[in-house]
Amino acid sequence: MKKTVLAIALTAFAMVILFSYNINAAKAQSDYTVEQVNHNVEVMYNGYIFINDTIKLNITGQAPNDFLLGFPYKYGSYVLECTASSASGAIQVSLDESLENHVGFYAVKLSFPQGAPQEFTVVFVLSSSLFRQDEYDASLFILDFPAYPGLTEPATICKASFILPSEVTYSSGTVAGPTYETENLQSFTYSPATATFSVSDNKLQLVNVDQLRREITVNEFGEIGGSDAYVITNLGRTNATVFDFILPPNATKPNAKDQLGRTMETPKQTDASLNRYRVNLTLQVGPRSSTRFTVEYALPSSLLVQSAGNNFALAFPFFQNVNYYVGQASVTFASPEGARILNAPSGLTSGVYGVSRSVFQETATISMQGVTRLDDVNAQVEYWYNPLWLSFRPTIWIWTLAIIGCVVVLVWRRPKGAATVVVPSATSRLRPEVIRSFVGSYEEKMKIGLEMETLETSVQKGRIPRSRYKVRRKMLETRLNTLSRTLEELRGKIRASGGHYVGLMLQLEVAEAEIGEAATSLKNSEASHNRGELSLEAYRKRVAEFDRRKVNAETTINGILIRLREEIR
Repeated sequence: MKKTVLAIALTAFAMVILFSYNINAAKAQSDYTVEQVNHNVEVMYNGYIFINDTIKLNITGQAPNDFLLGFPYKYGSYVLECTASSASGAIQVSLDESLENHVGFYAVKLSFPQGAPQEFTVVFVLSSSLFRQDEYDASLFILDFPAYPGLTEPATICKASFILPSEVTYSSGTVAGPTYETENLQSFTYSPATATFSVSDNKLQLVNVDQLRREITVNEFGEIGGSDAYVITNLGRTNATVFDFILPPNATKPNAKDQLGRTMETPKQTDASLNRYRVNLTLQVGPRSSTRFTVEYALPSSLLVQSAGNNFALAFPFFQNVNYYVGQASVTFASPEGARILNAPSGLTSGVYGVSRSVFQETATISMQGVTRLDDVNAQVEYWYNPLWLSFRPTIWIWTLAIIGCVVVLVWRRPKGAATVVVPSATSRLRPEVIRSFVGSYEEKMKIGLEMETLETSVQKGRIPRSRYKVRRKMLETRLNTLSRTLEELRGKIRASGGHYVGLMLQLEVAEAEIGEAATSLKNSEASHNRGELSLEAYRKRVAEFDRRKVNAETTINGILIRLREEIR
């Protein structure tokens, strides 16, 4: 009996010692407290959400090697991007982690191989789908967002705030106001919240910037010009009539053109510090509809610096101060004729880089996915250029004129032979109504094509039900088939009129074939990528190549339509 009691006592004592050791070991692994969290929710111009969490730790022992941060799981599907950094540089982030096996949380894990710093920042970019317009008052916007971050340790204090575009006012919500705070924020805080904002003068628009193609061109005299081509989709409940965009710093003389190359109203500057402008769209963009427009501008020649010999360096104007989320973006540098690009732009941390070459010119392109102002970097491209190329085109013209002159002299001096009668070919006179009908039908065809692209994107992202998608697509296909038959008939009449119209129709057909071939190549690349036969980097390069071929073909088509339209004015 005494032996049994002694054994029980020894076992209990060992368990107490082991339990105390485990507690001390656990404490040794997390010898820190969360001293303060600054939780800033910034609303971008196009409705995307920018959440910035700055966390300050009080480390009393060994610094932790990882840190978990989360929020209610329903927001996880809206996360587009997450980055973290400290004073010493970028921090590795793992997405879609569990918050210490607590159900209902979406978390990210920050890894610190050398131990966590005392202060670091985590940034989330969330989709605009968390925003919606009030059903009865389109000037009111309701945001669904996490009021506080979810932590595995309590925080002594958490200060939160909204950063809103100008003339956007906090109206009401489940939080106290545009700034609020709490002391002793509990661990694993589950905090979904809503806030209502009052918007005036289109300072906040639910718009997707699907594409932004920026092209920087340097001519042989060192003059620098830029153009930004936008594709936007209206996600709001009302028609979009304006759009605010950011130009690179020091860009001047902006002018805008619509998707058919027609000059739009001159953009007006709304914020000089950010170089922000507003453009009035030629046609109103309805809900779930898309449009394209291009902004051209001038850049100061001081951006171009000549180094040793004939080497030049141009600092790339990336996406500084951009207050909207861009789905796909690219920056293209077009060098002067005869120039040779020496190396890839320095300072790049992401994106796919490529160089394309024509007979006399080289262009460098960087393509990126999901761009915000976080992607603004100080990158520059270097190229070699010989000033003797300035005389290239004048020399070509002089030689051409000289050859033509020699041919004329030879023909003039040729002995006169028997006179030949040239019978003019019979051509039918083209009526202006035919050209006007052709241009109008083709513009409508292009608009339907853009609507079908938007429809495909909407159904892939789950914004519209598949049944509605099928009905809408069937209607668009019916309209497209009718237009195609009409265009084919009008094309035949234009071609039959002879003259330069034959060449224009041939150029149009070549451009259409180019778009078709590029689309087929892209589908094949997508299939190869889905089967694992094509790497992500190679697939992105092919997507960038498809975009380039499509833009060139569309530019050709728009030029032909503009030329035809000018003939009937």
